[in-house]
Amino acid sequence: MKLSLSIQLLITALALTLLSACESKQVDAKEVVKRADNSTKVKEVMTDDDTKYILFFGNSLVAGYGLEEEESFPSLVQERIIEQNLDYKVINAGLSGETTAEGKGRINWVLKQPVDIFVLELGANDMLRGLDVKATKTNLQAIIDQVKKKNKDIKIILAGMQAAPNMGKEYVDYFNNIFPDLAKANDAALIPFLLEGVAGRPELNLADGKHPNAEGQKIVLENVWGVLKDFL
Repeated sequence: MKLSLSIQLLITALALTLLSACESKQVDAKEVVKRADNSTKVKEVMTDDDTKYILFFGNSLVAGYGLEEEESFPSLVQERIIEQNLDYKVINAGLSGETTAEGKGRINWVLKQPVDIFVLELGANDMLRGLDVKATKTNLQAIIDQVKKKNKDIKIILAGMQAAPNMGKEYVDYFNNIFPDLAKANDAALIPFLLEGVAGRPELNLADGKHPNAEGQKIVLENVWGVLKDFL
C-alpha cells in the first residue's frame, strides 16, 4: 500500500530524531575544505580555465552518508556530466549533521574553492532538532549573501526540504515555505523537495531509515538534474 507523503515524512522524521546523535555535528572548517579538494581533485584541474565548478554545500544528504563516495548523488551528477561531455567539475562540500548555523560558520572557508553554480542543501537538521524556524531562514539567507558577495554571477540552486507533520502545522507551514520564499527573493532556482520519491520508503533508504541508499541516490540525482541541467 502506497503511503501518503505526510506519513512518509513522519516515518522519516522519527528515524532521524532517534538517530541524529550518530552524526558528527562539528568538524573543523579547514578539514571540510581539504576533503572537498581531495575528493574532487580540485587542485589538479584549477589550471584548466575552461572548466566550470558546481559546489554542493549541505549536510549528510550531500556527503553521501553511509555510502561509497561514488554512490552519492553529487558523484552521480559528475558521472552524467562526463557522459554528456560537459565541462563542469563537481565539488562535494557536504558535512554530516550540519545545521544552517554551522553551515553559515564554514561557508567562507568553502568559498575558497572556485564556484560557478552553488547548490545549497541545509535545513533538515534544524527541523529535526526543533530549532527556531525563523533563524533557519535567516541563516540560509546569510549563506546566500556570502555566495553573492564572492561573485554576483554565481548561479544559486536551493534544495527544498519538507518538515514532518508531527512538528505542528504552524512550524510545518513556515519551514516548507522557507525554500520557495528564498528562491524567489534571491532569483535562485528551486528543487521543490530533494527527497521526493525517496522519503519514507524503506527500500530506498539505509537501515537507519533516514539516508538514501545507492538506489535512493539515483532518484535524488534525477530530482537534482531536473533543475541543474538548465544551467549547464
